[in-house]
Amino acid sequence: MKLLLFLSCLLAFLTSSLYPETPARHYWPQWRGPLGTGVAPDADPPLEWSEDKNIRWKIDLPGKGHSTPVVWKDRLFLTTAVPFGPEMSAKYSGWPNAHDEVAITHRIQFKVMAINRQDGNIVWQKILRQELPHAGGHSTASLASNSPLTDGQHLFAFFGSFGLYCLNLDGELIWETDLGQKRTLHGHGEGASPALYQDTLIINWDHEGDSFVVALDKRDGQELWRRSRDEVTSWSTPLILAVAGRLQVVIPATGASRGYDLATGEVIWWCRGMTVNCIPTPIYADGLVYLMSGYRGQMLQAVRLEGASGDITGTPQVVWEHRKATSYVPSGLLVGNEFYFLRGNTAVLSCLDAKTGKEYYGGQRLRGLRNIYASLVGVGDRFYITDREGATKVIRAGTTYGEIGFNKLDDIFDATAAIVGDRIYMRGRRHLYAIAAESSR
Repeated sequence: MKLLLFLSCLLAFLTSSLYPETPARHYWPQWRGPLGTGVAPDADPPLEWSEDKNIRWKIDLPGKGHSTPVVWKDRLFLTTAVPFGPEMSAKYSGWPNAHDEVAITHRIQFKVMAINRQDGNIVWQKILRQELPHAGGHSTASLASNSPLTDGQHLFAFFGSFGLYCLNLDGELIWETDLGQKRTLHGHGEGASPALYQDTLIINWDHEGDSFVVALDKRDGQELWRRSRDEVTSWSTPLILAVAGRLQVVIPATGASRGYDLATGEVIWWCRGMTVNCIPTPIYADGLVYLMSGYRGQMLQAVRLEGASGDITGTPQVVWEHRKATSYVPSGLLVGNEFYFLRGNTAVLSCLDAKTGKEYYGGQRLRGLRNIYASLVGVGDRFYITDREGATKVIRAGTTYGEIGFNKLDDIFDATAAIVGDRIYMRGRRHLYAIAAESSR
């Protein structure tokens, strides 16, 4: 089995690049977009909107979810967790040091929805599981924070402890699997999303129990390999990339960031330096992978992967490090040769040269924005930062700071936006918005 998987991965690498010129480039098929960088390469969404301007449609959403919608052709897919049945006496997980935990008062329907992205009508919705949760999660979290994933034929809906499901795009269940029950640090909840390359799905399962990374066959859910991880809870989504003819899975974490061979699960390299509570997703471009964390410390590392083997901590493979004002929850953004990130969860922006780590600007306050959980997203000449209170700034990409737009919606936003064509899809606590310029109708 391992030999067949290795040959399959090698053949896939030789016959196509990791991000080929396929239809996926024009949509938003996964967490962090078609290139895994937070950038929509072929999009041109508006600079301005409000509740009364440039709203193509706006619909109510059931339940609560912080997962980013994914988009393929004329459909948008999202997951949500919907309370149902009679209210029960409040209970908590009872885990040591849990704080700011939501009381468990209802059973939950774990649901996936398909929405027509032209008019916002629901095409189908499917309840995948009904269960009383074992933990409520942080007061700002949700039970549907893991973003779904599509390859254009299948939809992979991941609810962490509440199952991984493969459906076709018409909502028919193909297979499902249960990977166990997570016990996250402080009872904060779950959030890492799946990663996919060709026929291989990767799941990062870091928690306060026996952590592991697992590879599954996307066609039937069968386990291809599993590797134990000596790690505490992390929320970082794996990144799959190609280095010198070899496909790697990169996962940052508190103990060490590691690169795994996609075909076998073998650890290729590891590097220490991240803080606790690793959340931001890695970004890869031009031979460098960018790893970041920002809770109880700050760290941003640019690691050259070609030639990386074994323990690379403190070696020239770590091209540069930045130990100031790095992000806690939001993932960074790579636009051209500039790497952008926020300080903690605050509206303070930095911009570095991605090749050298030189700081172009830092400590830039984004007046009008407050706390931020959503990750940065962008197009070629600009990027968007949305705070929890519904305010979005549009920033000019480049080595000097410049604002080119400010917008406000009446909702709470923790989910990251998806950008496709002339539209931005923004998921709030209560509503889903499709934003497009009036002239694009």
